[in-house]
Amino acid sequence: MSGHSKWATTHRQKELVDAKRGAIFTKIANNISIAARKGGDPNSNPALRAAVDKAREANMPKDNVERAIKKGTGELGGAQVEELYYEGLGPVGLQVIVKSVTDNKNRSASTIRHIFTKAGGAFGAVMWNFSQQGVFMITQEELDAKKINFDELELELIDGGAEDIKKEDEGLTIYTALSDFQKMEDFLAAKNIKTESGEIEYVAKEKVVLSDEDKEKAEKFIGELEDNEDVSDYYLNTDL
Repeated sequence: MSGHSKWATTHRQKELVDAKRGAIFTKIANNISIAARKGGDPNSNPALRAAVDKAREANMPKDNVERAIKKGTGELGGAQVEELYYEGLGPVGLQVIVKSVTDNKNRSASTIRHIFTKAGGAFGAVMWNFSQQGVFMITQEELDAKKINFDELELELIDGGAEDIKKEDEGLTIYTALSDFQKMEDFLAAKNIKTESGEIEYVAKEKVVLSDEDKEKAEKFIGELEDNEDVSDYYLNTDL
């Protein structure tokens, strides 16, 4: 989701929960299973705790959550969930990295490739223009509820490992070096600041500006990625 408005994507995903609950649950369950490989206890596994929190926000049944955790820890049989990355050029030359969490890599590769080719794009090397960073989002509602002064918080965030901070109407987006991800996560937890999301993402080093016409083509392509249950996340080299 990096490289374009993560806030808009977050809102869109919440709106889709009722309309496409099954596909959303599949994505969430796969993410839980991947996180559970590092341990099935959310209290000692931050990645699993975050994935379970997302499941609760989407009103995912408790049985589904527990089954996804057991699948990740190997307690259940069946195909194992894999985390895969695909890179390529989308419509209008857009550079895209797609994160797929799936139990069928052949299906995943085939359906995601089809989305690219349908939009006039193709798989290809673009990873060179991206670097991994920690990305945290804090809503304006959370800042207001905690009566947090932005100027004061900004200085503390820098001390906490923030490399870049973007203030928008919806809230704050904080970027950290990969090595400072845990440091920032611990800092926000110690301050009792709830994050809308906190993940390691691919962020474009160089971005492009699209015309209105090209944005429409890009947004149609993004919509198809979001609707695919094998697509867990995606990263672009533009701001939409």
